Amino acid sequence: MIGFRGLTAATAGPITKSIAADGLGGVILFDRDRSGGPRNVASPAQLERLTADLQGLAGGRTLLIAIDQEGGRVNRLGTGYGFPAMTSEADIGQRADDAAARAWATVIAGTLASVGVNLNLAPVVDVDVNARNPAIGALDRSFSGDPAVVERMARIEIEAHRAAGVATSLKHFPGLGSATVNTDFGVADVTDTWRRRELRPFEGLIGSGDVDTIMAANLVNRDLDPDYPASLSSAIVTDLLRGELGWDGVVITDDLHAGAITDAFGADEAIARAIEAGCDLLLFANQQTFDADLASTTIDTIEGLVASGRIGVDRLLESRTRIERLVAGLGR
Repeated sequence: MIGFRGLTAATAGPITKSIAADGLGGVILFDRDRSGGPRNVASPAQLERLTADLQGLAGGRTLLIAIDQEGGRVNRLGTGYGFPAMTSEADIGQRADDAAARAWATVIAGTLASVGVNLNLAPVVDVDVNARNPAIGALDRSFSGDPAVVERMARIEIEAHRAAGVATSLKHFPGLGSATVNTDFGVADVTDTWRRRELRPFEGLIGSGDVDTIMAANLVNRDLDPDYPASLSSAIVTDLLRGELGWDGVVITDDLHAGAITDAFGADEAIARAIEAGCDLLLFANQQTFDADLASTTIDTIEGLVASGRIGVDRLLESRTRIERLVAGLGR
């Protein structure tokens, strides 16, 4: 799942070939580039046309079209582009009003469905452990410091998205709420601050069947894995998430182009480690350093890992099966 530049399919560059000819699984949309320039969003009509044209390139299969539409400060479809104003998860959680949460989530989900987005990389189910956390608490991205409130509000949001035919993604597993660093720019080591109660929203939602996908975070917890961040860790993705918590659906990586990953492992090794860890969708925001050919080079890297024998075809087929189940459920 790759980010790209372009307000239309005609100006989207090489990624259109990757969709049409190379089987690219999905794209992620942003309103602005990291530099501040326009990216993929100008208006509802423009975005609806863009997503329709991208789906048309997929040749009958369903392209996953994702966005981070959390509300509050992480709000790619803002009022400046003609979309409804959406308050933050923190505000919804403080109200703790189920009807208000349902109304809020229904607007988000309906907005996404109306413009052809079929995967929202939300809700954030991190527990607000550290209110000064630059990635979560300080941005009002968590529903609450109470895991039960987080779980309840997230379930309402997921139900609203499913009713609109839009999938969701719980993030950031196994819990980013205690971090002191934003993983877009550095390594968040939560070894000394993370507590197992941060797993409760994930565990509860998995147990009730209210999960479409889960995002593995670019965080380090040496008590869970002494060597690798969650997005590259089989101990966290396969043993903890799939084994202990029982999740057998799609796992998405957080941005594999984030500084926390590329500086420590390099792009090719990160791809290999993520697949070996048990992740199914590899996410590249393609924001910090833009590469128009990133989709094709990533596909080439994966093909090379298979050709070398490092990654088995059976491992890829496991992910394909999970993704096919996810896609089959869209619009239900």
